[in-house]
Amino acid sequence: MPVLKNARHEKFSQLRAEGKTQDEAYELAGFKPSRHHASRLATKGNIQARVAEIQGRAAERAAVTIHSLTDELEEARAIAIAEKQSSAAVAAVMGKAKLHGHLIDKRRLEGPNGGPVQIDLTGYSREQLESVKEFLAHFASASSGDAETGEGGDSET
Repeated sequence: MPVLKNARHEKFSQLRAEGKTQDEAYELAGFKPSRHHASRLATKGNIQARVAEIQGRAAERAAVTIHSLTDELEEARAIAIAEKQSSAAVAAVMGKAKLHGHLIDKRRLEGPNGGPVQIDLTGYSREQLESVKEFLAHFASASSGDAETGEGGDSET
């Protein structure tokens, strides 16, 4: 069913699909408050059909889960292997790894115009500054493993 021609009816349908009450949806759609008219509009066939359609689309979107995406990637990997497409198989494996949090893209933080990140520490107490110093020291030592192992310093390999 296409979008309803009457914009206020369409808005009413969308709000009802979101779970608003008839009265709330009626007012938010731009009508003057009227429980009777809200109820009457909600019983119209085109309104009910539109609400059902919107809710159906939302249910389809909600059906896309990590599990369903994993299954699709596994199917793509199997097809790629059967077709002897190793790069496509690797891409599917990498997609699964990212999806499950086993692969994290590293990003470099940059300040304005690509320069260093500037942190204003004025107004911090001596204890707070010590905490920041300890954190940065720990962070620096953890990232020093990058040069040696090619990964973070706390790698499990």
